[in-house]
Amino acid sequence: MISNSTSAACAAPRGGATVGLLTDLPALEALAVRNLRHWFNGADSRIALRQDLLAALGPVLGRQAYENFGRLCNFCVTEGRRPLVRHGMTCTCLGADENCFANLVAAAAHGEYEDANLFAALIVQPQQAQRATVLAAKIGLVLDQLSAQTTGPAAHPGQLQPLSTTLH
Repeated sequence: MISNSTSAACAAPRGGATVGLLTDLPALEALAVRNLRHWFNGADSRIALRQDLLAALGPVLGRQAYENFGRLCNFCVTEGRRPLVRHGMTCTCLGADENCFANLVAAAAHGEYEDANLFAALIVQPQQAQRATVLAAKIGLVLDQLSAQTTGPAAHPGQLQPLSTTLH
C-alpha cells in the first residue's frame, strides 16, 4: 500500500509508482528504504530504528546515526518539492520516490556527489539539493558499513521486524 493513497482504485500519486522490488536492491539501498519506511511509520517504529542503530553501532555512533538519518528525512519533508511517497512497511514493492532516496544515499556514500545532487534535486527544491547530498553522505557512510556487515540483499540493522501489518 502506498502511504499517501486514498483508495486502491485511485492512481498512485506521483512518486509512488512501483519501479521494482525491494529485494532487488543492493544492501545499502535496501537498508536506506527500510529505514525511511521506519522513520515515517510512527513513534514506535522510530524507537525500534533507534534501538537497532544503538545496538549495531553503540551508544554514541548509534545516536549520531539516528539523528543524522532523521535530519535527512525531515529535510526531505521540509524542503521537498512535493510529499515524499512511501510504500507500506511490509510491502515488497519499491516506489519511485523510495528508489530516488536510496540512490541519493548510495551515491553520496560513495562520493558520487554530482549524481547525488541530481537525485536530491528530484526530492527537494533544486537550490537545496547540495545540502541534502551532504546530509545523505553523513548517514550513507554509516549505512554502507552496516549493510556490509549483514548478509542478503535486503538486510538491515538489527533485523528490524515490520511493525505494521500493511500489505502492499
